[in-house]
Amino acid sequence: MTVSNKVRSVLFVPASRPERFSKALSCGADVVVIDLEDAVAPAEKAAAREALKQYLEINIEAAVIVRINAASTEHFTYDLELCRQLPGVKAIMLAKAQSAEILQVAAETGKPIWPLVETALGVTELPKMARVKGVERFCLGALDLGVDIGIKPDTIGAQVVLDRVRCDLLLQSNVAGLAPPIETVFPSIDNEVAIEQFAQRASEMGFAGMLCIHPRQLSPVHQGFSPDEAEIDWARRVLVAAESAEAAFQVDGKMVDAPVIRRACEILKQANDTTVIR
Repeated sequence: MTVSNKVRSVLFVPASRPERFSKALSCGADVVVIDLEDAVAPAEKAAAREALKQYLEINIEAAVIVRINAASTEHFTYDLELCRQLPGVKAIMLAKAQSAEILQVAAETGKPIWPLVETALGVTELPKMARVKGVERFCLGALDLGVDIGIKPDTIGAQVVLDRVRCDLLLQSNVAGLAPPIETVFPSIDNEVAIEQFAQRASEMGFAGMLCIHPRQLSPVHQGFSPDEAEIDWARRVLVAAESAEAAFQVDGKMVDAPVIRRACEILKQANDTTVIR
């Protein structure tokens, strides 16, 4: 088993709850993150590392990402060494990433690095961190970031500030040639409409997927990051028309050129529709 190429849903499961690992890996999430950081009490960190080690040594087909503790903690070095040893760890998510030098240290494990940006310093260091060899994609940790910079949650002002950070993540990732970033968690578990709307907005902005805290979030997240039937139909018609066009042409009264054709191809790729992909 390998980590999915799709990353619409990135599901956290506490490293201190090994009885949940297999369930998380089989519940339909695109990516599973075993969490050694916030979900594990300080006194349980060592036991959680051992539980993860035992699970991956027994379940050799399992493929996970591991969120490790921040570099400022005593657990950082132990977490890194564990990840280095385990083939089932396919990438490392570094909590409170805010230093290119620390990312270089993490990348020495040979694992792809997913920096979790959740501090003001992390935002300002994005250009440097994005250029560290081994960094694969950024993730946004908006809850911790909001506390760090003192914004009021669930307000218009907070959204303005966080959207500025989202733009920075998207632009710096693009310039550095990284994979598109991952959106922050949505705190509600049962409000499927709100979850889907949040995911759809992130998709429209250019995020690849979002962090999830419960399996019940997966279905609306997948729906939010999937093109709808109208988009799929439009993309098919664009590519069909492109087969006989020699230059720019129109579909639905709008000009179609090379960038629009690439967008149509991407929509059909997301929909797993290969009927007319060039």
